Amino acid sequence: MKFRNIVTGVCVAMAFIACDDNTGNMGLDITDGSDILSVSTDSFVVHSQSVAAAPAIARNSNGYLGQFTDPETNTPITANFMAQFATLENFSMPTADKIVSKVGGMVVADSCELLLFYENGVGDSLAPLRISMFEMSQPLNESQTYTTAFNPVTAGVVNTSVPMTTKTFTLEDQSVSATERAKKDYSPSIRFQLSQPYQDATGTTYNNYGTYLMRQYYQHPEYFRNTYYFVNHVVPGFYFQITNGTGAIAKIYNAVLQVYYRYNVDGVVHTGVAKFGGTQEVKQVTQIINQPAALTSLLNDNTGTYLKTPSGILTELTLPINDIMLGHENDSINAAKITLQRINNTSVNGYALQAPQQVLMVESDSLQSFFSHHQVTDYKNSFTTTLSNNGYTFSNIGSLVRSMYTKRKNGSTSPNWNKVVIIPVTTTTMNVQDNGYNNMVITGVYNDLNIRSTKLVGGNTPLRITVIYSRFK
Repeated sequence: MKFRNIVTGVCVAMAFIACDDNTGNMGLDITDGSDILSVSTDSFVVHSQSVAAAPAIARNSNGYLGQFTDPETNTPITANFMAQFATLENFSMPTADKIVSKVGGMVVADSCELLLFYENGVGDSLAPLRISMFEMSQPLNESQTYTTAFNPVTAGVVNTSVPMTTKTFTLEDQSVSATERAKKDYSPSIRFQLSQPYQDATGTTYNNYGTYLMRQYYQHPEYFRNTYYFVNHVVPGFYFQITNGTGAIAKIYNAVLQVYYRYNVDGVVHTGVAKFGGTQEVKQVTQIINQPAALTSLLNDNTGTYLKTPSGILTELTLPINDIMLGHENDSINAAKITLQRINNTSVNGYALQAPQQVLMVESDSLQSFFSHHQVTDYKNSFTTTLSNNGYTFSNIGSLVRSMYTKRKNGSTSPNWNKVVIIPVTTTTMNVQDNGYNNMVITGVYNDLNIRSTKLVGGNTPLRITVIYSRFK
């Protein structure tokens, strides 16, 4: 049952709106007050349901690596990781005659290593995981959009006959002391030593991978002048695959390929390091392997709805657009507010999943294009909000309500014309100065590939959206 409370006066409208973070199209100008505007509020029922998520766009500022059993479905989730590496513009090394280490008059590297820097993701910090590292036979297509369902082995871009190296690790790095781990500047990493003999695609053998890189540089310095040439002619990338163990998934936030060498300057020997980083300039793709059938029981649970990542479950809302606009076709929508309240997790599992910290609301028909076209929230047709007071509040989606109504009025026949989805995301931001003030601006919105889950009030329990209108008398 809906309720209505008619009030007049700008002050009342502003009192409601002042509580909202996003005011959108307020539709109010400074006026003389209650003799000019009529302001009213109303609330309407919103229905929600859980829907299966399609494979997520794998473009992300982080990668994920490991295997973990989901305590809600008792099924394993596996995360493998592909990384490419960039070179700095106009990259350079000392001239070959200054390199100290040589064999048969040709330069050699002292050693080479690849490091994956990570944060604790989820699971048992002491669970051992074994990773095989494979060289990619060709780079990923920079113009192609990859999803978490992409399998580089079946796609033929990885030769898995023999791994370059293998590594066993735990989230709590046991290779360094507790004292070292406690230091502020300590960053845990999975370290792959690449100092064993390496054979390139032409059949040439080098004493280590670093020597291959150095000789490529001295024979073809043009391959190192920018990232495109480097990826297509020198290092197409690597695939990291979980081959044994379960219990944890690491969140990879940086990858670095390092080559160590010595060089002579005026009779003094120095140690040099050539570094190539995994940045957002190049492809970083996470492959997620899970069992969609295991989600069936949660999808059919009508006591609420779910948000579950990665590539799991979204919550879909059906907004009562016609009811909201009935009798208010020419009114301004000053605010339209809806809160999705969490149902607290009662699991006693030691590794119960955390709730997503940030979610996106976007029209159902626009979900895939939003991510594939690198869109960011505009607070007109797409909105982000963070977990607060045990729920997710969208303070003002009035512009979206008006947009949906206009599309329908103009002849939209989409069955999803009045539906939005709620999807967990991560964002990147930057500070932008405007008239001397620092404003935080969202620069990227990505599918959240962390293993997270929460249950929301909904399903058989209707939600409500509260709307504030105003009209000139």
